[in-house]
Amino acid sequence: MRLESEAQSKYQLVKIAARRARQLQQGAAPLVPTQSTKACRVAQDEILAGQVKFIVPDETETGNDL
Repeated sequence: MRLESEAQSKYQLVKIAARRARQLQQGAAPLVPTQSTKACRVAQDEILAGQVKFIVPDETETGNDL
């Protein structure tokens, strides 16, 4: 597994933002000051500011071996 701070694709960016938005809706404090009250926008602002880190599993750990 690798700890990363930058998404490698738009699909990965959407998944990260959705997970972080869910955390915000459940009561997590925002990591950056923002004017928006919408969790999805706050999550995007946090990602663009480089404040959200995420783990990317290795291909061998995902069970997609053929």
